[in-house]
Amino acid sequence: MRGDVNQLWGVLAGVVTAGVLLVGCAADPDEAGAPTPSPVPASVWSGVWGEPDTEGKPYLELGVDQSVAGSDGCNRLMGQWRPDGDTVSFGQLASTMMFCEGVDTWLSAAATATLSGSTMTVRNVAGDEIGTLTRAD
Repeated sequence: MRGDVNQLWGVLAGVVTAGVLLVGCAADPDEAGAPTPSPVPASVWSGVWGEPDTEGKPYLELGVDQSVAGSDGCNRLMGQWRPDGDTVSFGQLASTMMFCEGVDTWLSAAATATLSGSTMTVRNVAGDEIGTLTRAD
């Protein structure tokens, strides 16, 4: 019985080693000719986006520590962000729950964003564009 267990461990170790070698030899997508998006450095994202000193207007402040704070124009928003290639992904944004008549609170649904010059285009979880913010700093 003990010999069977040792033999089984030997076979298992061989399978794992072969799998590691195959993964290490897999073709790199860059080498296969597939275009690779140029990642945007985190330092480009960090800063203030929108209109922080204007009542009823949305803004986000992306910290270098990957924290995010801001307002959807009515409610305070806070959470985390992370660079992801040429986009930024927002974690679940926590929010206050005040009612502000006549304020469009679209920013509270932010899931990802992309950059084009000094404009951040914000998308919801479905990938739909929900609004834009311009760099404030």
